[in-house]
Amino acid sequence: MDSLTQLTFGAACGEAILGKKVGRKALIWGAILGTLPDLDVFIPLGSPVDDFVYHRGFSHSLFLLTALSPVFAWLITKFHRDTKPLFNNWMLLTFVVLNGSVLLDLLTIYGTQIFWPFDTTPHAFPTLFIIDPLFTLPILIGVSAALFLKNHRLNFIGLSLSLAYLIWALGMGVFIKGKMEDKLNEQGVPYSQFISSPAPFTTLLWRTVGIHNDQYFETYYSLFDGDAPLSVNFFSRNLSLMKGLKAHPPVAKLEKFTRGYFAMSESNGSIVMTDLRMGSEP
Repeated sequence: MDSLTQLTFGAACGEAILGKKVGRKALIWGAILGTLPDLDVFIPLGSPVDDFVYHRGFSHSLFLLTALSPVFAWLITKFHRDTKPLFNNWMLLTFVVLNGSVLLDLLTIYGTQIFWPFDTTPHAFPTLFIIDPLFTLPILIGVSAALFLKNHRLNFIGLSLSLAYLIWALGMGVFIKGKMEDKLNEQGVPYSQFISSPAPFTTLLWRTVGIHNDQYFETYYSLFDGDAPLSVNFFSRNLSLMKGLKAHPPVAKLEKFTRGYFAMSESNGSIVMTDLRMGSEP
């Protein structure tokens, strides 16, 4: 998710867990911890391709973040010695915020290595667009109320509304997957795999990308489309451009990272490999 969402979600969780006992400290530390995993974007990993495919790698490991939770809790009690008796509460806060921020990223299309180092596959369960105002605004309002008005109740309401919206989005993801399977089969659209993800800023419109040999297709489905047929557009993947490049390490890394959802093209004498899961066809 975007940085504002991660910051406000962390702050809202921190406030909900410990705000009544330590005041704004819980909100502030929640915001810091919620942002922490995504700071890996500032760590150079050797090449632009490595920076791309290993983003959300070790920093998003549920195993690593769980192990670090008591460490962060200990550091916080060193900053605020008067809260040392609340060590277990701080540990719960760090655990929930760190792992919660990772699980939010898991629900976007990009991919997250939640099982690192045992499994470096980037997992994704596309449920939310990377920026979704309907998820972010309730927690932003709730956090603002807690910060400026010391209103704990509004923070709880905002967090509850956002989590309710998240449950809705998860349900929509399951519904859309089933609907796409039915419609693609009914219309005789060939595919070996497909993936659906929300369109920008909404969960009412979904984009589906599918692969069939040297071609891929793109289609959109809205919750209001009902039984209307899909408009399916096919495009060439230009796999012939991969000749002699398949074993090239950057290409192999991108092929694994995209899970096969890629296309090749030529631009200004260079070969370009595109992740089809992100963006859209003009």
